[in-house]
Amino acid sequence: MENRINQEFDAIFYDLGGTLRLVERDEAFEAQARKRIAELCGETGDPDAFCKFLDYRYEGYRKWCFETMQEATEQELWTRWLTPEYPHELILKNAIELTIEYRNKDGRRVVAPNGAQSIADLHGNGYKLGIISNLVTSKEIPDWLEHDNLTQYFDVVLLSCVEGIRKPDPRLSAMACERLGVEPARCVYIGDNLKRDIEGTKTAGFGMFILYTSPE
Repeated sequence: MENRINQEFDAIFYDLGGTLRLVERDEAFEAQARKRIAELCGETGDPDAFCKFLDYRYEGYRKWCFETMQEATEQELWTRWLTPEYPHELILKNAIELTIEYRNKDGRRVVAPNGAQSIADLHGNGYKLGIISNLVTSKEIPDWLEHDNLTQYFDVVLLSCVEGIRKPDPRLSAMACERLGVEPARCVYIGDNLKRDIEGTKTAGFGMFILYTSPE
């Protein structure tokens, strides 16, 4: 069975949130992130109330993302959608850190159990590995891969905020295959959302899909 699969597929692409990485709640960590967000914006009011206000605005941004299948850069996210009335140059300067902390306020991202080992094993078995993820931060994933010594295993990492388009737009999956130099039919995608993760890769011609589901 193993030899047959090795002949049929050359590359495996991962989704991140809910698949390779999970959210671990940490009250102190989340509170510190909310405080830091307020500091970076020059906001002197209650950090919790301020972040709830940002969440309200983020819902408007998300609606635009779903309708257009586009993703903004960190700078556009904050200057156009989340904090347009705050000092422009200050927000531009802090946009990347703001985005990381905005994600941190909802919990700490940790690698799924046995995730790192599965990456090493698949790479060791000769598969090319890549990441295709809808993500609003361009820095978090490269930093995480380097910190956990996983950079060496991934030949391509496509993030929606860098490419400007998001799943399920099939162009993102096609782009990943082109950069990796692999035919879509010889690629596998691992995700946790039927529409977001399967629809686009199926349209792009991927040969196999593995869907992780949870009780939620």
